[in-house]
Amino acid sequence: MTGRAAQLPDLPARADALRARLAVCDLCPHACGVNRLAGETGLCRIGARARIASICDHHGEEPAISGTRGSGTIFTAGCNLRCVFCQNHQISQGQLTDFVEYTAERLADAYLRLQAMGCHNVNWVTPTHVLPQLVEALAVAVARGFRLPVVYNTNGYDSVEALRLLDGVVDIYLPDMKYADADIARRLSGAPEYPDHAIAAIREMYRQVDPLVLDDDGVAVSGVIARHLVLPNGLAGSREALRRLAQEVSPLLTVSLMAQYYPAHRAMRMEEVARPLTVAEYDDALDAFDAAGLEEGWMQELQAEATYRPDFEDEGHPFEER
Repeated sequence: MTGRAAQLPDLPARADALRARLAVCDLCPHACGVNRLAGETGLCRIGARARIASICDHHGEEPAISGTRGSGTIFTAGCNLRCVFCQNHQISQGQLTDFVEYTAERLADAYLRLQAMGCHNVNWVTPTHVLPQLVEALAVAVARGFRLPVVYNTNGYDSVEALRLLDGVVDIYLPDMKYADADIARRLSGAPEYPDHAIAAIREMYRQVDPLVLDDDGVAVSGVIARHLVLPNGLAGSREALRRLAQEVSPLLTVSLMAQYYPAHRAMRMEEVARPLTVAEYDDALDAFDAAGLEEGWMQELQAEATYRPDFEDEGHPFEER
């Protein structure tokens, strides 16, 4: 399976256009405006080069992403959100200087290594704040024979203008739709007006790649899978979030309804998010999926919260499956 980026003649020009945005950074709705090319940092705390936390074959994504050979994940360090319950908080909100800065050439080596391992795709996890660096490395890798599809695995707080430069670059979009309420998004993730920004971003992603397409082995070729993590006490606003995805993007959109919430990071200090989901809460989200008119997707088992617990302080693979 060959990704679209390998067939895109202006890929280096796309990388240059994205890199230019770092001079007055507006890669996400925060639009910090700092000159990251000169080493300044905004909310994401990352400058001109990407810092990489982990590179591995990951078998715990949706079945269409992991397939049988795993998804070639590039876990970036830093993030443009500050989620109080972040399951990857060690790399998103920890001491970022613990993670190595990668040149485009070194990152291209990683892409090619994942391809040689037999991974189905290269999976950019939390890419928004280092998008120019990831695409720059992709252009280098394609010139050296890289051909895998690209997965853009994002929290959903993306700039539509930046996403437009990915048309023809990304094969599969894997965005979150975290919240339906803007005030809750601001309070739990530091993301003003998150719902509207996420819907606009997912709509642009869907415009580029259309509904999910699988190959004969059930592995994603192209399309969008929107993730919705159900939160305790209805804080994700699942009914409204799923309704907006169906009505404002498409009822044909594939949605992954996730039950893996557990109180990580600072969540134990906030009573409203200091516990896992109840059966009733997840059942209500399942009902909301049907009520929204959505037809395609995945539903996790409620016990998923006990199994999806990455440890980025572990030497090597951050997940238990190896």
